[in-house]
Amino acid sequence: MSAARIEVGRILGTPVHMLLPQEGAVHVLIVGEAPGPRGADKSGIPFFGDAAGKHLYQALARMGAVTLPPEVDDMPWDGALFTAAGLAPISHGVALGNAFDRCPTDDGQSFRAPIRAELESQRNISRLNRDLDQLVSRGLKGIVTLGRVATRTFDVVFKQKPRADIARRALPHPSAQGLLSMAPDRGKGSRMTDLQEAWMVRCEYAILQAGYPAPASGDT
Repeated sequence: MSAARIEVGRILGTPVHMLLPQEGAVHVLIVGEAPGPRGADKSGIPFFGDAAGKHLYQALARMGAVTLPPEVDDMPWDGALFTAAGLAPISHGVALGNAFDRCPTDDGQSFRAPIRAELESQRNISRLNRDLDQLVSRGLKGIVTLGRVATRTFDVVFKQKPRADIARRALPHPSAQGLLSMAPDRGKGSRMTDLQEAWMVRCEYAILQAGYPAPASGDT
């Protein structure tokens, strides 16, 4: 997520709560930076419609951790369109959230990245700890953070309230910038589709390492 301001039209800026399974255990929490202006800010669901969230949802669907409405295959990946069509993903054993729970804006029109003071405010850190308490009560085993901002914010969360029994894994952010950062020679000569696939494979592995149950032998 770039620190530059981006004009995107009206930003709702309302809190986007975690996506949770309707029932059963929550094994792993996946955390991004903040809801995007064209995605989660409009859909009200973490990563759903965010450009960088498409590859995350594809990876989760591939491993059976999320069910996506089939209609999204024939639609632009756009939070407002998903909301208008009444579409939402269903999670299975994973929760999705953000280090900052609303799309950052100063004027309701221009999007900006969340600043460190917002991310590490007592209000925000307390919110994240409450979310973790809720997830621990449902069997949370691990957290996967996407990008340096989410990882740094959870360093603060765990410094305030250590949770030694929760595994942590960190991945590059699934944005183009994050994908390029993980590639040799910063992606020079690489195809973006190859980088996206490599990231999805790493994402699936990190989620398994964080405590998501591995598929039974013979499952596809």
